[in-house]
Amino acid sequence: MEHQPLRHLRDIADVEPVSGLLEGRRARLERWAEILDREPTRSFTTLEEIEFVPRRMRAAIRADNSPIAYAYADPVLRASGLSGDTFGDARSFFELSTGEAHHLLCSCVNGRSVTGSATARRLRRLAAKRPGLWLAYGCAAAVVSLPGLLYLLA
Repeated sequence: MEHQPLRHLRDIADVEPVSGLLEGRRARLERWAEILDREPTRSFTTLEEIEFVPRRMRAAIRADNSPIAYAYADPVLRASGLSGDTFGDARSFFELSTGEAHHLLCSCVNGRSVTGSATARRLRRLAAKRPGLWLAYGCAAAVVSLPGLLYLLA
């Protein structure tokens, strides 16, 4: 393979910079869902039994033709910072908890394969989720129940 400066490549190839870098968890998850919806019936390989892989090795789990590999092939996601097609790359880039990533990508939840549309639906549910809302509910419940708890303990 011959290496050439970018200015030379522009003369012989259609090289265009990627625009619209994605910022934030929601935008990234929505983009992933959007590209999966382009091929809704396509079958993707799930990751094999993530929960049985030792924690120190989980980040390196990958599979050919997985939803993560498909995301990694997208130039917008790559330009936005997706650095690979592993479980760890997906978790950090899309800001997924271990449980969210497991539910989305593991064979024990989805079977050996999953369609693009099913994964896109799950991604959109994750994107719509507001993690801070549960914290607010918890704080509100604590404030409401505190007087009753103090009454019982007094």
